[in-house]
Amino acid sequence: MSSSVVVDTNVLIYAIDADSKFHKRALKIILDPTIQLFTTSKNISEFLVVLTRNKDESFSTHEYLEALNSLLTDVNVLYSNPKTFNTFQDLIVKYNPRGLWIHDVEIASIAIAYGIPTIVTNNVSDFKRIEEIEVLPI
Repeated sequence: MSSSVVVDTNVLIYAIDADSKFHKRALKIILDPTIQLFTTSKNISEFLVVLTRNKDESFSTHEYLEALNSLLTDVNVLYSNPKTFNTFQDLIVKYNPRGLWIHDVEIASIAIAYGIPTIVTNNVSDFKRIEEIEVLPI
């Protein structure tokens, strides 16, 4: 595995979901001291959206945010800026993404602009069409 990777939203979710069949694999990545971990501000908002969209959940948004913050002690957050926006626009022109794929293109653009063109995810198909990044399955 690359020494620096962007961790996709699903890896963060699996890392806190002990019932997930991907939980152990996600934790192995999060806890690996040989990998410098990054995620994007976009992944953080996706994390909260996914976990709070079920109205029957017994956890509050604040509790999910606390769980996320415990993960982020080992993960650096990359934020959008003018350079990432320019990269995002370039990828939009090149790939003409539609619908939800635009979210993944934005995540990829942030990673690329920061010089971390590797993403680890369970949703390989979401990113494999983007030639500028390497996609590693969880």
